[in-house]
Amino acid sequence: MKNLDWANLSFGYMPTDYNVRCYYRDGKWGEVEVCSDEYLKLHMAATCLHYGQEAFEGLKAYRCPDGKVRLFRVEENAARLQRTSRGIVMPEVPTELFVEMAKKVVRLNQEYIPTYESGATLYLRPLLIGTSAQVGVHPAKEYIFLIFVTPVGPYFKGGFSTNPYVIMRDFDRAAPLGTGTFKVGGNYAASLRANQLAHEKGYASEFYLDSKEKKYVDECGAANFFGIKNKTYVTPLSSSILPSITNKSLMQIAEDLGMKVERRPIPEEELDTFEEAGACGTAAVISPISRLDDMETGKTYNFGEKPGLWSTKLYETLRGIQYGIIDDKHGWTTVVIE
Repeated sequence: MKNLDWANLSFGYMPTDYNVRCYYRDGKWGEVEVCSDEYLKLHMAATCLHYGQEAFEGLKAYRCPDGKVRLFRVEENAARLQRTSRGIVMPEVPTELFVEMAKKVVRLNQEYIPTYESGATLYLRPLLIGTSAQVGVHPAKEYIFLIFVTPVGPYFKGGFSTNPYVIMRDFDRAAPLGTGTFKVGGNYAASLRANQLAHEKGYASEFYLDSKEKKYVDECGAANFFGIKNKTYVTPLSSSILPSITNKSLMQIAEDLGMKVERRPIPEEELDTFEEAGACGTAAVISPISRLDDMETGKTYNFGEKPGLWSTKLYETLRGIQYGIIDDKHGWTTVVIE
């Protein structure tokens, strides 16, 4: 294992030894290739550069107390990438190929998997892009699918602690019938300006209402939202929200813990009724929200300066499963290294 300062890692890029790649040409996927080059050679007319034929995923490998290394719900990431591929007309990466490459890249870079005690993880970034040269607006004929890895610390400084968010009414992350439900770079490009403004005002992240009516809760920046009241886990149902694998897992865990789960539209005024609230996703896991400010109305929704009881239980249970400490009764983890 590399002698690195695992405990003080940021959520940023650190070079590792290898990435894995697979090319799609002549209507079929080729052989998996191992590469030590961090760079891609792309034609200047590649469709990914001009027409946004680009999709990605994010998942983590965990070095566990029992000495094993586990991936969490890797098949779900494969399925979401396939759904995105259908949405922006790219060839689907078969689940078997996705899982094979994820396992391979973790094993090749196992010296970079942080220790359990550090709380850091190895982040996997699968990337699918159109590479053939075109000027007309058409799907590419050739693609590359690759996965690189990098060790990362907490997404937010302080890890599992509360953060303030701000409602941004002047920005839309995605349109209801657009690409919001797909994990494509354009959605994140659309959020950069709002995110920058939120940071300048001292907030952890921006918070979006629905783009059609500005009446309903949508997403927290790059993460899904959930609220908790009366032992009920409530999360938005919207046609512009990315289906979070973390949120999907938390809904199941909530039921396992005896909570009710509701997935439905959430009017902004209902925020006042939540005892706890949080953002959830692969990068942050759960980021409890301390308060949510509506800059336009001056309204503030308070959820507590410390993580709430249920948010803490959900977080600890999910992390316990990911690290092999709690029984994985749903079969979510995959052991990569014994």
